[in-house]
Amino acid sequence: MDQIVNIASSGDSVIRLHPNDNVAVARVPLSGGQTLRVGGLSIEVREPVPFGHKVALADLAAGAAVIRFGQDIGHTTVAVARGQHIHDHNTTVAGGGTDYVFPESGVEAPEPTSAATFLGYPREDGRAGTRNYIAVVAASNCAAYAAELTARAFPRESLPENVDGVAAFPHWQGCSMQRGPDTDQLQRTISGVLDHPNVAGAVIVGLGCELNQIDLYLGPDSPNRDRLVGLTLQETGGTRAAAAAASREVKKMIERAAGEKRVEVPASKLTLGLQCGGSDAFSGVSSNPALGNCCDRLVAAGGTAVLGETTETFGAEQLLVGRSRNREVAERYLALVEQYKDYLRLFGATFIDNPSPGNKSGGITNILEKSLGAVAKGGTTPVMAAYDYAERIDRHGLVFMNTPGNDPASLAGIAAGGANVIAFTTGRGSATGFPSIPVVKISSNSSTYNRMPEDMDVNAGRITDGEATIEEIGAEIFDFVLRVASGETTCSEKLGHNEFVPWSIGPLL
Repeated sequence: MDQIVNIASSGDSVIRLHPNDNVAVARVPLSGGQTLRVGGLSIEVREPVPFGHKVALADLAAGAAVIRFGQDIGHTTVAVARGQHIHDHNTTVAGGGTDYVFPESGVEAPEPTSAATFLGYPREDGRAGTRNYIAVVAASNCAAYAAELTARAFPRESLPENVDGVAAFPHWQGCSMQRGPDTDQLQRTISGVLDHPNVAGAVIVGLGCELNQIDLYLGPDSPNRDRLVGLTLQETGGTRAAAAAASREVKKMIERAAGEKRVEVPASKLTLGLQCGGSDAFSGVSSNPALGNCCDRLVAAGGTAVLGETTETFGAEQLLVGRSRNREVAERYLALVEQYKDYLRLFGATFIDNPSPGNKSGGITNILEKSLGAVAKGGTTPVMAAYDYAERIDRHGLVFMNTPGNDPASLAGIAAGGANVIAFTTGRGSATGFPSIPVVKISSNSSTYNRMPEDMDVNAGRITDGEATIEEIGAEIFDFVLRVASGETTCSEKLGHNEFVPWSIGPLL
């Protein structure tokens, strides 16, 4: 399936995405007896259909395929008459295996055709920051409060113009963990936060006896050794003494960062993390395809877009496999999917446990429907690489990262990989941010945008309102991302959202 770039047909009340679809999405609540006209069809609504939910456009026998996005998203469990509400009460998820069509030859991302730029902070390793933060990172939960105490001593209004803040990174991990994949993943995440283009200097604070020792980050080969200091509570005299010692180091880093200036850099220095949370039936119609259009523009400028949320590619794997740069990338992506399934099996869970209650209330019936809409965030360009959680991103173009669908945990991995801006689409209204990276919120519908004006930056609901096209909103998002990268603050930044939740994959001991 190509990315959805046009709405096949619509009336005042419903939207049909693809000519082959046998369902349409209610743009407004539908009443029994109401007449719909869609693509030359005249349909009488047989029962109330909530806003964002689907109405059948044809009579469907029990076991018939339900088609949305031009794809099979499930099958009816009972006969459904034209005009009836169709949702999880009368459908089941489509089953069966998939015969993947692997790319036959290697392809590369398109040659850059755009000279877009932004004002950023060049770093010694060739990357560029969109912000200039000092990070105070806890090695474990035992040091989390000391990290927070340190950051509180430096309110934003007291800092020089070129220092965006002193950001704390508290979390609950770092001790009583399994040695191996779980601690390896935490160390990748913390390393990526410490050595990040948006971080001008960093302090890592430990208790002293935890599993996640600060020495793991302070070796002579540390890539940011001249911008990183470590200390522990047990060596410095306790919580307040450690916070005071950390504050002295932060002051030195602020003095250095104050002399760093924004300069014009190419948009190829942008790594845009992609996230959706609190999705609804309009996410795959408006905000996600519009963000995909933005990503195509960014790739055309030589930049990078990072598609995560492995759980929300389930059922759409064939789309990413077919778009992969080569078979190696496709097989790496599929291996990460299988790795995630193995992880879920440890707890007796499956991908089918997604979507969330809020997603379903918003009209998303099952994970296949959700995934087909979610992957639209990545646009239409080839998938150039596939990374595990928090691995350093080292290729341009569209790439994939193995992350959970959980918003804060996904953001932490993408951020640690090097994303310096994050674009976050939402239908129901999600408010998550990140301590050191600006997060752009894109609403899928005008109702949420108008109901949560302090949290939403872009209203993609204008697409389903008939006031703008996907291409127009995609251009608007791209322009806004460049402005944000140059220093314009997002709603989540103004509100002070700073969630940091590394993904834990192992047991507590």
